[in-house]
Amino acid sequence: MMIFGPVIDVRPLFPCERQALLDLLGDLSPAEWAAPTVCPGWDVHDVVGHVLNDYMRRLSGARDGYGGAIFADDETLPAYLARTNDEFVRASRQLSPQLMIELLDHLGPRLDAMWAARDLHTAADLNVSWAATDVDSPAWLDIGREYTEFWVHQQQVRDAVSRPGAVEPDLMAPVLDVFARGLPHALRMHDRPEGSTAHLEVLGPAGGRWGVARQDRRWRMADPEGEPAARVSMDQDTFWRLATRGITVEEARRRSKASGDEELTAAITALLAVIA
Repeated sequence: MMIFGPVIDVRPLFPCERQALLDLLGDLSPAEWAAPTVCPGWDVHDVVGHVLNDYMRRLSGARDGYGGAIFADDETLPAYLARTNDEFVRASRQLSPQLMIELLDHLGPRLDAMWAARDLHTAADLNVSWAATDVDSPAWLDIGREYTEFWVHQQQVRDAVSRPGAVEPDLMAPVLDVFARGLPHALRMHDRPEGSTAHLEVLGPAGGRWGVARQDRRWRMADPEGEPAARVSMDQDTFWRLATRGITVEEARRRSKASGDEELTAAITALLAVIA
């Protein structure tokens, strides 16, 4: 769907991102494994347990076709994910750091093989709700969303233990690119004349420029050309933290420069690229 812009193929990056994580985890002290993270109530051990849960859930569902999800009465998807994520994290507290490292190392290549076998242009296993709720997501966007999930959790661990890294452009730029595909959804409530455009510029070695245009009564990804009705500029650290609510919308706006249509710039600076 051209709504989402050109295809991003992140599949070759999973082993690189995972190796950076494994190298990091193998170097942590017991005190660092217990360090609190930005995730409420979760320490580093818990975040790693959550990543392990992500690995196993995707292999079980997408590779093995195992439909083990059981929703409580009237439970929404965000509520289901919050509950089951917390349940797994609590259970994983009995696992040693070494065992979790070994499991990630063992399961990771199986995930890689699963992604490699996918046709990027088919329908996603799981729709990316923060990019659109009224059309099916393509497989490449679902896989890209998974890459951003792993990368962001690695950054949360790095923040918790004050270890910089994994922000090289080849690893970070695709994260920002995938997050930017949430722009049409972020602007969905704002009707504008046909052909209206808005631009987002993310500054830094991994940054870039993205545009959206009003076409056929909806916003779609478009080349950032010409003079837009709204323009927002922010640095790469601000953008990924905004998109994952590592910082508040208000903080992101303080760190950004905006011009033009104020409703559109407000919507861009409220972009969300996680399920909430």
